[in-house]
This record gives sequence, structure tokens and C-alpha cells, in this order.
Amino acid sequence: MRLFYVYILKCADDSYYTGITNNIDQRLIQHSAGTNSTAYTYNRRPVQLVWAEMFNDPTIAIAMEKQIKGWSGRKKEVLINEDWEKLMQFSKN
Repeated sequence: MRLFYVYILKCADDSYYTGITNNIDQRLIQHSAGTNSTAYTYNRRPVQLVWAEMFNDPTIAIAMEKQIKGWSGRKKEVLINEDWEKLMQFSKN
């Protein structure tokens, strides 16, 4: 069974990057090494993995990535801190 990971990185400039991969370890190495000079994280290194969730279904993983990318930084921080009450509260606003 192939697994997919949706993840959030905290960048050196305190912004967040949300991505998806099927190999989280390799992808973190790529972000940290700056293998793609046009990537969002390239000029925002170092980066730190602050949240990740594993999925069996790539369709669900892609939908989750897109959803999180549309969130504010404040809402991403609530997810990272697993403050479910605030997450539900921010979802209503």
C-alpha cells in the first residue's frame, strides 16, 4: 500500500509551506538542501517540519493539501498545535 503525506513546514521567515509527498524523508532533505531554486522554501531556509498527516488515498491527501493551503497562518498554527476547539471556531468565521 502506498502512503501519502500532507505536511507543513515552518520557514525561517515564520511563513508556512504546505505540501504533499509519498516520501516525507526524501522531501524534507530536498527542501533543506534547496534542490529547486524556484521553490517557495528555497530562500526561506532553514525549514522545520511542524505537522504531517498520512493518507492511504491520494485523492483525499490532495484535497487536504489544497484545503490547508487556503488557510490563514493563524489557522495553520491551530492545526499544528492540535487545538481542535479553536480550529472549529476559526472554521466558522
